Amino acid sequence: MSDENFDDEMMEDDESFAAMFEASLAGVGQQLEPGKKIEATILQIGKDWSFLDVGQKGEGVLATAELLDADSEPQYAVGDKISAYFLSRAGGELRFTTKIGGGGSGTEQLENAFQAGIPIDGKIEKEIKGGFEVKLAGNARAFCPFSQTGLRQVEPADLIGQSLAFKITQFSERGRNIVVSHRAILDEEREQLQVGLRETLKEGMVVSGSVTNIRDFGAFIDIGGVEGLLPISEISYGRVEDINELLHVGQELEVAVKKIDWENRKFSFSLRETQANPWNKVGSIYKVGGQYPGKVSRLAQFGAFVTLEDGVDGLLHISKLGDGQRIRHPQDVVQVGQQLQVMIEKIDLEEHRISLALKGQSDEGEETSYTEAPAVSSGFGSLGDLLKASQQKKDRKKR
Repeated sequence: MSDENFDDEMMEDDESFAAMFEASLAGVGQQLEPGKKIEATILQIGKDWSFLDVGQKGEGVLATAELLDADSEPQYAVGDKISAYFLSRAGGELRFTTKIGGGGSGTEQLENAFQAGIPIDGKIEKEIKGGFEVKLAGNARAFCPFSQTGLRQVEPADLIGQSLAFKITQFSERGRNIVVSHRAILDEEREQLQVGLRETLKEGMVVSGSVTNIRDFGAFIDIGGVEGLLPISEISYGRVEDINELLHVGQELEVAVKKIDWENRKFSFSLRETQANPWNKVGSIYKVGGQYPGKVSRLAQFGAFVTLEDGVDGLLHISKLGDGQRIRHPQDVVQVGQQLQVMIEKIDLEEHRISLALKGQSDEGEETSYTEAPAVSSGFGSLGDLLKASQQKKDRKKR
């Protein structure tokens, strides 16, 4: 073999070895490119640097400071999983970050974060026209529009002074024009949560959520990943006049999942299904012939609805009012909010209806209805009486 052939073989071996070494660093897992987000497991936490299992043959390296909270206290432990972004490979070392921050970061790193989509730390300094001025690493300044501060609007004064994670959405003029978004971070987190919820969330489940908004027709509940409506009819077994008397923004609730529509992103919940149905007491605690205190909750032309307890209402028919005198409307005798002593005359378990009479009143009389209107007297007798009188008048004229 000639020296020339020997040299060629040596060069080929060197190239093959270099390729094998690079492959060993990359491992058999996913290909790593700057800015790629992965799930990593913490292997070791050191004073300055921590090591991660990143699914490669080489271990990942992360600054330990990124695992500490605002008080420099550890917020992760060995074995915990975290999301990290790949920065670079140098000297066989895989460098990762959870976000770019710290006073040493300059505009070059901010531009890299913009190109790779890596989150950055920022502090909301003050309100300016259309949004906020945000101080970034290296004393760089950025603009965050009002609409990009969160998933829902809050008072500007509540945000000033807060340190948040941001995504750079615009980087130009060598860092003199930077636009950032905190909402982009939250949207990504919600999308990740929704992936899991699609597999686990089922109708009928009871989940934890918080009230995000209150409207006349119901309240919006965020269960972590999705937001849905809690209709006013599903808040309580009793009649709800003012939602604000029962719920407030930020309130934590346990709600049942009523409907899931992933295609149209519509979800509905029920609070009352997590509560005991008070109607189950009817027939045991509330019995025919029993006398109970109640409060007039609503008036209709045909009678007054009386609440025995939330979710248990009965009808006091207009024929049971007026102490034997015919009246035109229940409001002539009782008022909403008035306390009464009533007696149960009849229970219809299938229709969830209770017929009431005033305490001490005889239960004998006409059958009551939830819909019928009372007969209205003209003051001149019944229609039959009028017709009879008219005919008698005609007979007298013929004579």
